[in-house]
Order: sequence, then structure tokens, then C-alpha cells
Amino acid sequence: KKTPVHLDLQFLSKGFVQSIVDATSSEQANIHLNMDIISHLARTGNWFYDLGKDHEILDDILSLNIKNALGVDGTLYQNAGANLVQQLAYTLAHANEYLNHLSQKKSTPTSHSITFKMAVGGNYFFEIAKLRALRLLFDTLAAEYEFELDMHIMAVPTKRNKTLYDYNVNMLRTTTECMAAVLGGSDTIVNLPYDAIYHKDNDFGERIAINQLLLLKNESYFDQVANPSDGCYYIESITQQLADKALMLFKSIESGGGFLKLLKDHTLQRKISESAQKEQAAFDAQTTILVGTNKYHNPKDKMKEDLELFPFVKTNARKTLIIPIIEKRLSEKLEQKRLDDE
Repeated sequence: KKTPVHLDLQFLSKGFVQSIVDATSSEQANIHLNMDIISHLARTGNWFYDLGKDHEILDDILSLNIKNALGVDGTLYQNAGANLVQQLAYTLAHANEYLNHLSQKKSTPTSHSITFKMAVGGNYFFEIAKLRALRLLFDTLAAEYEFELDMHIMAVPTKRNKTLYDYNVNMLRTTTECMAAVLGGSDTIVNLPYDAIYHKDNDFGERIAINQLLLLKNESYFDQVANPSDGCYYIESITQQLADKALMLFKSIESGGGFLKLLKDHTLQRKISESAQKEQAAFDAQTTILVGTNKYHNPKDKMKEDLELFPFVKTNARKTLIIPIIEKRLSEKLEQKRLDDE
């Protein structure tokens, strides 16, 4: 089996995709383009062009019969503060927009693979169950459309709980998150370097991130069993509960007009914001603890001179069709105050 290559294309171009088709074949490479026009809308507030043209170009690309062209980016919802049930329901409703569109395009092949890019948080057993529930939910949904669809889960550690101060703790967080991704049945795992939020790409950070995965594989033998969490009553129970609750929310979204309508009405943005505020309040009250940041922090830590990237939400005033969903880390406000006090 060829190692998958994820390109995460951030633009629409049939000509560029055609050049990839001409240069490779299914026997030579396992390439995932992860093209996701809906995620672009949710993240930026605008389509690439407009709803009609974006779908037209996407249809042209899918007509090239590339198996792994389509993607659903669910990381946005987790990194913006959505709870577990919301993450599952919104990701499923997001995917359903594509399935509904494909079902209406009779000339479009129904044998495709969809890559789900999911962020994994620090709630270990629940994150394992989340990924398992997502696979269960999507298989059920695809069966209703009578599509032959392969599901490829690409997992990445969340940015929501990553910190600027005491940054080495980020390695512990990403290790457990990658462990949860393996046990949850992810097909591909892309680790997040411990310094990714404030450093530009660098060999050391990336080498450590790769070594974390190698440790899980070669010293913890996580690659020896395909389904290690199967049969675990606790995880099976959480999986079923998350799936049931997410399915109820998904049905509510569909009865309300579907994912795009609720996105346009800003209903989804409001729901995510409400969940994020609750999580933020728990962090501020030290009910949710990030060691080295809101508890047990080292007052002698200095970071101001080490910043290569701006690690906070950026403000860029522009005209948008909808209010975009904004990713924000829990520790941003506290870190900004500490930087000002240095």
C-alpha cells in the first residue's frame, strides 16, 4: 500500500489537477487533494468565486476520475471551540452537502474517496470515540445515498490547547493526541511540531514531531494491531453515545435547511461561539487546566524575543458573504497579558 500524500489544495484549478493526473497514476502514488470549497467558505467567509462557479469547477475536477480529490476539513470546528457532538454533526452535515450535490449529478462517478481531516484534542478516550463515531456515522450516511465511498481519516493535533509559554508541554499534548488518533482508527496522522504556533518551519521542530510518531510505532507497537479499541466497553459506550447525539443534531441541521443555510444564517457560528465561551470560562476559572499556562506557570519564562510568527487571532477587515468561523487558542488572552508584562 502506497503511503498517502496529502496536498490540501487551497485553490481551484482543473488545469493544475490535470497536470497531476498526467504526471502520476494510481499505481505510482496515493495522492489526496483534499479539495474543500465549503471549508473555504466557512473559514474565510467567501467562496473562491461564487457558489455556482465553485461547484462547476469542482465537478470538472471530479470528472477527471481522481479517487482522492474531495476533502472535508473538520479541524476548523474543533479549533474554533465546538464541542465533540457539534464537531461530529457539523462535519457530517458538511460532508452531506457534497453527497447531496453528487447525487444530483448523474454523470458524476459515485465511486470516490472522501478525506476527512480531523483535529484531535486532549480528552483522550472521548477523542478515540469521536473518530470511531465519525466513521460509523459517515458509513451510515453514504449507505443512504447508495454510494461506494471510501473514508480516509487524516488526524492532526488540535491547536486549541497549544501554548506559547512552557512550550515543551505541547510535546506531551501532541503525543497523547496522536495516540488517540491511532486508537481511533485514523488512516493518516500528521503531527504538529511543539513550536508550530510561534516558530516558522524548522528542521528541529519537525524532526521531534516525526520522532514522536516513530516512538509510538517502534517502541509502543501501535502499528501492530488494526483495531485495538474494538471490544473495549468504555470506548464502545462513548462511541455509541456520541454517534447518537451527533445524529440527532445532524437531523436537526438538515430539517433546518442544511449546513449551508445555517452557515449563511450564522446559526452554526453562534452555536460554536457559545460552546467556545463555555470552554474559555472553564479555562479562565482553572477548571480546565493547561499546565505551565493557567496553572503551575514559571513567572521567569520569557517569550517575546522568540516569536517568529504572530501566535494570536489576526484581524483583517474585509467584505465577506458570511461571518467566518474563527480558530482561537484557549490561552491567547492570558499569553498576551504575560507578553505585555515582560
